[in-house]
Amino acid sequence: MFKKIDAYIIKRYLMTFFVMLLLFIPIGIMVDVAEKIDKFKENEVPFPEIISYYIDFMWYFGNLLFPIFLFLAVIWFTSKLANNTEVIAILSSGISFNRFLRPYFISATIIATFAFFAGMFIVPKASEGFNKFSFKYLKKRKNDRQTTNLFKQINEHEFIYVSSYSPARMRALDFALEHFEGDSLQFKIMAQSIRWIEKDSHFRLVNYKKRIIEGDQEIYETSNVKDTLFDFAIQDLAPLNYKAETLSMTELNDFIAAEERSGSVLINQHLLVRHKRYSIPISAFILTVIAVAVASFKRRGGMGVNLAFGITLGFIFIFFDKIFGVLVAKSNFSPALAAWLPLAIFGLLALGLLNYAKR
Repeated sequence: MFKKIDAYIIKRYLMTFFVMLLLFIPIGIMVDVAEKIDKFKENEVPFPEIISYYIDFMWYFGNLLFPIFLFLAVIWFTSKLANNTEVIAILSSGISFNRFLRPYFISATIIATFAFFAGMFIVPKASEGFNKFSFKYLKKRKNDRQTTNLFKQINEHEFIYVSSYSPARMRALDFALEHFEGDSLQFKIMAQSIRWIEKDSHFRLVNYKKRIIEGDQEIYETSNVKDTLFDFAIQDLAPLNYKAETLSMTELNDFIAAEERSGSVLINQHLLVRHKRYSIPISAFILTVIAVAVASFKRRGGMGVNLAFGITLGFIFIFFDKIFGVLVAKSNFSPALAAWLPLAIFGLLALGLLNYAKR
């Protein structure tokens, strides 16, 4: 009997979750089309690119609202079980509440595993297409890179700085490069501007100055224009803000290691992306417990009360997630804390609601 009940709950859990996806993602697409159709016409976006954008949008949107879809799915079908007195019948047969949760955890494991591998390999490619399209056609006046006050370590001995960088012109202002041997500065190069000359494959420095330190002596070189090569690419000055979102796990680890070595100003945002690759799938278990605890007994007002509570709690979860993400981007707030603190808060809430439901 227990196996039949497990199979029944697992089937209802998975079916309801995927029905939620099939219902809400098309609604999200229709809302997005209604909002952006004028820009599609204005920018004369080719129809195949629009189709490709919405394929990427499905994965991007689904991953973003995954916790809400799962939460509502569990509340929906568990409320129906409770309203049909099926939960009372199951618990009255001698099954403990903890045993009643087993098929829910099995289902959550299936969903979390799917979310994990999708987040590692499918969503990154969808995110790349989604963001490229957005900045090409929908956010033309916004920059997809940080372009001011850029500092970077390009190798073991050299550091560079520019006050501003234009990706379109491949040009940066107030360039400075410092070369160290140990703690000793060997030379420093400065220029009013640095620009990558594509056809000749070299850098061009304007108002070039070089200060060379040899013991107690200093040698100065100056030139109005200096063509040369450096150990970095011009694009390395300002990597894409969303670059980490577009990488698989192995690529992301290599990228973060390189960004940490270079002293990237975006390192916290990249670390947050990596933490969320793990925290989002784990949220499936916490939200499942909360949903079951809330919906496993009848309420005055029926299923509507449970759904209203679920929608509210789901959006509070997303709100916390976004607030902490902004704190990481705008301050030195810990990426690990930003990714895991909402889960810790909701985990404590899950334990409290679970104890209440058992009583």
